[in-house]
Amino acid sequence: MAKVFTALAVSVDGYITGRDPGPGRGLGDGGTLFDWYGRADNAGYYQHLVDRVGAVVTGRTTYDDCEGFGGNGPHPTAPMVVVSHRPPPAEYADSDRQSFAGDIGDAVEQARSLARGKDVGIQGGVTLSAALEAGLLDEVILHQVPVLLGGGRRYFGPLSDQVRLGFVEAVPADGVTHLRYEVLR
Repeated sequence: MAKVFTALAVSVDGYITGRDPGPGRGLGDGGTLFDWYGRADNAGYYQHLVDRVGAVVTGRTTYDDCEGFGGNGPHPTAPMVVVSHRPPPAEYADSDRQSFAGDIGDAVEQARSLARGKDVGIQGGVTLSAALEAGLLDEVILHQVPVLLGGGRRYFGPLSDQVRLGFVEAVPADGVTHLRYEVLR
């Protein structure tokens, strides 16, 4: 069965955005989290992750901060399911790359169907935490960037209980260390 995983850039102090994220400001002042994307020694690792993804689940806050991804999604080709209790914005209601679900369980189920046997990627701290709480997340990949942002949105939202992770690998690269863990159940 395909895996459900997260793979996000994170500062050493645990932030996936900088300060003041929001519409018109994207992910805030944390742009340094993404400097590694274009570096040659990261290309193979990054492309492997892109190739795994068949669909993406994101939260409404991330969706709104990124201004609906322009009717597309964060992945170049994979469809996106947005976890939200609000309807899609009118300008993207007819997008064939976006759909909406009312809770994390429905969103992951819908994304698995859309993924056509490939893995499902999850983004957004609160959404990610909901997936963990529901027992839906299989793998956590941190692209840890050597910067202290001092504020922003945390990688994980609050959890009701401790979650144990099993170390899989660490891959040091230019401007980032890729850390991969399995969620232990």
